[in-house]
Amino acid sequence: MFLPNHHPDRRKPLDPIDAETLSIAAAAEVERHLSYRENHVETPLHALPAMAAELGVRAIHVKDEGHRLGLGSFKALGGAYAVFRLVLEEASRRLGRPVDIAELNTPEVRAVAAGMTVACATDGNHGRSVAQGAQLTGASAAIFVHARVSDERVAAIARFGATMIRVEGTYDDSVTEAARVAEKEGWTVVSDTSWPGYERIPGLVMQGYTVIIREALRELAEPPTHVFVQAGVGGIAAAAAGYLANALGDRRPVFVVVDPARAACIFETAKAGHPVKVVHGEPTVMAMLECYEPSPIAWRVLSRVADGFMTVEDEEAIAVMNRLARPAGKDPAIVSGESGGVGLAGVIRVAADPAVRKQLGLDATSRVLVINTEGATDPERYAELTGLPARAAQ
Repeated sequence: MFLPNHHPDRRKPLDPIDAETLSIAAAAEVERHLSYRENHVETPLHALPAMAAELGVRAIHVKDEGHRLGLGSFKALGGAYAVFRLVLEEASRRLGRPVDIAELNTPEVRAVAAGMTVACATDGNHGRSVAQGAQLTGASAAIFVHARVSDERVAAIARFGATMIRVEGTYDDSVTEAARVAEKEGWTVVSDTSWPGYERIPGLVMQGYTVIIREALRELAEPPTHVFVQAGVGGIAAAAAGYLANALGDRRPVFVVVDPARAACIFETAKAGHPVKVVHGEPTVMAMLECYEPSPIAWRVLSRVADGFMTVEDEEAIAVMNRLARPAGKDPAIVSGESGGVGLAGVIRVAADPAVRKQLGLDATSRVLVINTEGATDPERYAELTGLPARAAQ
């Protein structure tokens, strides 16, 4: 199902705060922070010429976040970056002077971090990033996970020394509980979704994601003409779309947001014209995207710079996992988790629909960019869905 963006704010300039958060200068600052990470390397950008020929486009490139910072997901960029920034800001306040990333491991800054606890709700990947950020700075972490988060993903977070707290219900229930307990305990919530009065920290998380597009544009010979990015609460899609709008201006590509059909909170928000919470139904296999309420700041960005919204079915997500694992021609094999290839699933669906294809201007000259947002972060599930052993993110 495809829906053009008819929101009244379409093509309006970004809100000044969002424009600054997702700016070229801000992304450069994220890269500077990353340069102090021992395991920081740019993630690969893969060309899929066989698939491009099959779909009738000039090129398809996949930015593969399954290799990011040892966590196997794009979310390695957001949560940990926000924790670093928060620790440095608190150290600056306590020490009465500006404290930069180069001082993160000094005794003075470590002492400040030791008195801090960061908390978040997660489906798995964001919690790993926040927990890793806490471990690297010397802070404590409390991570809230809902009933559907697998034991494999819980264990992957716990190995960073985080306190794990199970919550009955869905991801949205865990968000509410994390906020409630954090307020009671005096902890700092590092969420990747926003709510009224809580925007700056989710903005920092989104800012961390801009590096993905910054790296891809640097490596591509020509900017993409079309970008398809999957959405949970909308953070990664908004970060990508907002950065592209800032970096490319009038030359920015057609941008399409792809939702799971069973958890289509961004799609339904676009249909309504304002943020809406969708009804919880049958769980989707796209576990990292199973969110039923959008982040307001993400929607604020997407309402202005996204060109369209669409949904894909569970079967399409599984088919893409298998296609990437068993490529045609000289395309490289790519390990993609249940949610990782959803943007590409959107491309495949649009390519097969002549009306939508024409509406988006997808043709033989198109250069398409998608993001593999995760590798096999749940190896058992990956093996079950593909029949192949997974290289788990370590």
